[in-house]
Amino acid sequence: MKTKKVYSDAPPEIGEAIAQAEIIEDFLPPPNQLVLKEETVKVTLNLSKDSIAFLKKEAKAQGVPYQNMIRKIVDLYTRHYR
Repeated sequence: MKTKKVYSDAPPEIGEAIAQAEIIEDFLPPPNQLVLKEETVKVTLNLSKDSIAFLKKEAKAQGVPYQNMIRKIVDLYTRHYR
C-alpha cells in the first residue's frame, strides 16, 4: 500500500506570487482544432541511401517518422519559393 503524502504550507513567497498572479483568458483552440489533417498525395520517390540513412537517424533521435521529416523539408522548400 502506498504511503499517503502529507503536504505542508507553501513558503510565503510562493503564496505571494500566487496572490499577485494575473488570470488570463484561455486562448487555445479546443483539442479537435489543434491537429488538422492535411490532404496528402502518395508518391514514389527514389532517394540516395545516404540521405535516407541520415533522415532515419535524425528522425529516430527526434521520435518521429522519417517520412514526416521528408514531407516537412519539401513543404518548407515549396513555401520558400512559392
